[in-house]
Amino acid sequence: MNRQFETAWLLHTFLSARRIPYAIIGGLAVQRWGQPRLTRDVDLTMLLEPGREEATLREIVAAFPPRLDDAMAFALAHRVLPVDVPGGSEADLSLGLPGYEEHVVARAVPYDLGSGREVAATILGPWDSRPEDGIYSYESEFARHLLGKKTGEVARLPDGEAAEVASIDPWR
Repeated sequence: MNRQFETAWLLHTFLSARRIPYAIIGGLAVQRWGQPRLTRDVDLTMLLEPGREEATLREIVAAFPPRLDDAMAFALAHRVLPVDVPGGSEADLSLGLPGYEEHVVARAVPYDLGSGREVAATILGPWDSRPEDGIYSYESEFARHLLGKKTGEVARLPDGEAAEVASIDPWR
């Protein structure tokens, strides 16, 4: 398993154990949909419980060394926490905002990292498409493989991998 996949798995394990919703975004998410992309870190957006952001960030910093001296203040001011993941790579953890990013996280689909390890990675209209953030247009090659599928059905992705449709949620 490569360093970015190991990082994604370690972050998944940490966040899932604390029931913190998240979605992988950025270069790793783009790779999930079959588009080659060189990346050296892992980007994700997470939804922290309102009023508990600082306490949760302290918990994260205790587990994953921050890459900045005043990481807590930086994260609260800029809504991103840059960390190192021991045994993995660097990661940028974005603090998702209510609304749009809630939809991104809600529409995340499983990403099989191999060895039975799965993390979360979203399909919207072309006007919302931001592949670098893991948000794909329904016009994309990936989405064309999913159109017409129902929950529980398996789609063959452009890279030859199979993906089960975990859920289909209407736009709110």
